[in-house]
Amino acid sequence: MIAPQPDVDLPSLETAHLTVNAEAHNATDHEVEGVLSGSTEGIRFSQPVKLAPQETRSVSFTPEQFPQLNLVHPRVWWPVHQGAQNLYGLEMEFTVDGKVSDRGSTRFGIREITSELDTQNHLIFKVNGQNLLIRGGGWASDMFLRFRPERLKAEFQYVKDMNLNAIRLEGQLQPDYFFDLADEYGILIMAGWCCCSHWEHWQHRNDYKEGPVWDKEDYDIAAKSQADQIRRLRNHPSVLAWLNGSDNPPPADVEQMYVDILKKYQWPNPFISSATAKRAELSGVTGVKMEGPYEWVPASYWLLDKEAGGAHGFATEISPGPAVPPLESLKRMIPKEHLWPIDDYWNYHAGGGQFKNIKVFTDALNSRYGTAKDVRDYAIKSQLMTYEGQRAMFEAYAGNRYRSTGVIQWMLNNAWPSLIWHLYDYYLMPAGGYFGTKKACEPIHVQYSYDDQSVVAVNTTYQLQRELKLKAQVYDLDLAERFSKVTEIDLPADSNLKAFSIPQIKDLTVTYFLKLTLQNSAGQIISSNFYWLSTTDDVLNLKGTKWYYTPVSSYADMTQLEKLLPVKLAASGRAMRRGGEEIALVTISNPSRGLAFFVHLQIKQGSSERDVLPVVWEDNYISLLPGERREVTATYKVRDLGNAAAFLKVEGWNSVPLEIPLTVKKKR
Repeated sequence: MIAPQPDVDLPSLETAHLTVNAEAHNATDHEVEGVLSGSTEGIRFSQPVKLAPQETRSVSFTPEQFPQLNLVHPRVWWPVHQGAQNLYGLEMEFTVDGKVSDRGSTRFGIREITSELDTQNHLIFKVNGQNLLIRGGGWASDMFLRFRPERLKAEFQYVKDMNLNAIRLEGQLQPDYFFDLADEYGILIMAGWCCCSHWEHWQHRNDYKEGPVWDKEDYDIAAKSQADQIRRLRNHPSVLAWLNGSDNPPPADVEQMYVDILKKYQWPNPFISSATAKRAELSGVTGVKMEGPYEWVPASYWLLDKEAGGAHGFATEISPGPAVPPLESLKRMIPKEHLWPIDDYWNYHAGGGQFKNIKVFTDALNSRYGTAKDVRDYAIKSQLMTYEGQRAMFEAYAGNRYRSTGVIQWMLNNAWPSLIWHLYDYYLMPAGGYFGTKKACEPIHVQYSYDDQSVVAVNTTYQLQRELKLKAQVYDLDLAERFSKVTEIDLPADSNLKAFSIPQIKDLTVTYFLKLTLQNSAGQIISSNFYWLSTTDDVLNLKGTKWYYTPVSSYADMTQLEKLLPVKLAASGRAMRRGGEEIALVTISNPSRGLAFFVHLQIKQGSSERDVLPVVWEDNYISLLPGERREVTATYKVRDLGNAAAFLKVEGWNSVPLEIPLTVKKKR
């Protein structure tokens, strides 16, 4: 085993002091004397090593002993959107009498991750000395633990495309390829032990009534498992933290055993007793929380709640609930004769316990957007609900940082076709929740606050953004402009700016719209955001909060959206092939006098109903004002077209469906 450990000078990042530890083992029954040597980036180092019969020993190369391991101007590794994902290779070999006995190699990144508790005992992670808001999703291994490298790579591309920077693992710790991809994509990994299983059936405190408690052999297996995983993961720059427990902190003796192992194997990252706010007997405060919700809550919840899952602290698993896939996916997972109305075939794809059906979500959908007439209507309204819900959650955590320090959506994906808890469905269809997340997590972003009606510019980069122009426009249902304001701002690095508030406007239609844009000094739009709002608020029943959600006393009224007049869009598309990829350039415009609301773009296999998946869209579920025009790209694999040509399908809330063949140009 080889373990390079860089120590970076902060805040300058001018020098990295590299310590290399190698585990040498003599498998013979006699003493062995040789030379252990290593090299990275043309830097070489070596030392003589003598091993007794059957001896295993950790051999260290420190920058004090080997000055060449003080790397000047290192290429630092950063999480996605914060900088480059620079990686180094390290080669080591052991020679005896001039002959190579064994070789080993590893890959590592030069970076430093630390954590601290703020005055409210909220855990804040720092990467290379800089605060970082953690935004991610909880990982589900594929059913039967199937390992499909191409699918795994596509899912990492989705995580990056959504502007997320983290994945939380719980349970299976994934193949090495998973962590290699995380290193390359800059996706931080929260790893650790699993809940709801023997991992938490400790003898000292067994919160789960079922199952046997730990015996001596369990302690031994746990210790060896921890040591094995720590040695495997410690070289990956993407690994953010290790959790010694999930839903419960270990009792003191178990946690001490785990901590001793972390120290023995020189774990370079923070570690936490559990993913909950429960105080550990040994280590005390965790700085994180697991207070729900896991069920649908309105967009305003995340800023109004001050006690449970609202945008304060670090939420290790949290969700606005179900994520009903688009109709195309529903047709693949539910028999045709059971597509409507919702029945037990649907519930089979929900969850257990409080999540055995999607009634809470459906009641809200019918009340807020109008009772669904059929499965198509229900699926479209579901995308609207999940876009709104996921955008609101991630925006609230960004807008409140660093009172809010991290948020992990429960979940990122599903092990099999499901109606709940994902940002893209099992078939890799990116839908409402995906694009709501992508919008909310833009590195530079403009957003609306549901609690005080303020307009906030968000900069999660580490660079100052100068001379930005922020514009807000309020329209009633008939698109009469009822408010408009423009202001110029500078956004310091890693900061938010409350620009102004939307005033109370008399005689607004019950459902109305807010368009926000943020332009740079060259006039380019760097963030655009479109909200559908109501003069009738969702009213939370905060006193009725349960561990999995907060109910509402009454709903916002968005039903006037059903009165939007049909519009006919103009659309065109062409595609260029580059190697095994095809990139479609799609242009859509709204020549009508009405709003083209929530326009969904799809790439189809010819004129069939089958989507080309996976696909990375620059933007989707777009709303266009009269005369507005947008150009967006979609990237997908040529092989996923089968033998068909690509077709563009354009279908919106109130727009006439279009299907257009894409002309293809091959790039030589």
